Amino acid sequence: MIRTIVIDDEALARDGILTRLANNPDIDVIHEAGDGAEAVTLIRELRPDLIFLDVELPEFDGFSVLDRVGHDHLPLVIFVTAFDRYAVRAFEAHALDYILKPISDTRFDETLRRVRELLLDESRRERAHGRLVNGLSSLAASGAGEVAGQSPRPTLVQRFVIKDRGRYRFVKTDKIDWFESASNYVELHSEGHAYLVRMTMNELQGSLDERQFSRIHRSTIVNIDRVREVLSHSHGDYEVILADGTALRLGRAYRERLLGSGAVEIRRDRRR
Repeated sequence: MIRTIVIDDEALARDGILTRLANNPDIDVIHEAGDGAEAVTLIRELRPDLIFLDVELPEFDGFSVLDRVGHDHLPLVIFVTAFDRYAVRAFEAHALDYILKPISDTRFDETLRRVRELLLDESRRERAHGRLVNGLSSLAASGAGEVAGQSPRPTLVQRFVIKDRGRYRFVKTDKIDWFESASNYVELHSEGHAYLVRMTMNELQGSLDERQFSRIHRSTIVNIDRVREVLSHSHGDYEVILADGTALRLGRAYRERLLGSGAVEIRRDRRR
């Protein structure tokens, strides 16, 4: 039996995982937890083989749970969260998997298949444990293991993890042309492709290097290295023109920072 703990602060989310696990007779759910402190206590005391772990938890976040548990008590870890922005840290910590809500049955079953394969092979299980320990140690050393809002120092994003047709695509920040707000998401534009990232514009802006990215409108953030010029129209409006010809509106509230940097050329449009 695979002794399992489900950790999520939302009861409905826990119930969804528990319902799926109930269809697997080799899974023994020994407990569930709704916050980080309870999770640490249960993992230390019950020593599960596997945990399903949310990232954003009361008390402290999922990464802190793993750090506080101690290396000797670490089980296999599957992150289950509504936010894709933590995927890089999860994979750097060598978690077994990272599942986005809402959960796909096919995706969930594939993850359990991987769990079974790993637990049946003791040497592979030991190697997985070693990778998890090393990954968490590296995150702790770099200060990157804390969730936004709980960390004493911000961590700038170096790459984004995009869920694309059942796979995860890694997009480095220096390959990104611009971002645009899209309701509860942000649309990331890179090399002619557009991807959705679940976060707000303010969250995004706080995670980017301000030397490389500049907000030019309440709904737009641009990679300064991609800016070819700023076009000034006769009626007082400005447009930011990217290297590929994309034209983006420059809001009045954001002009001073971009134009005052001297990093871009201003050209007057004489056609109007």
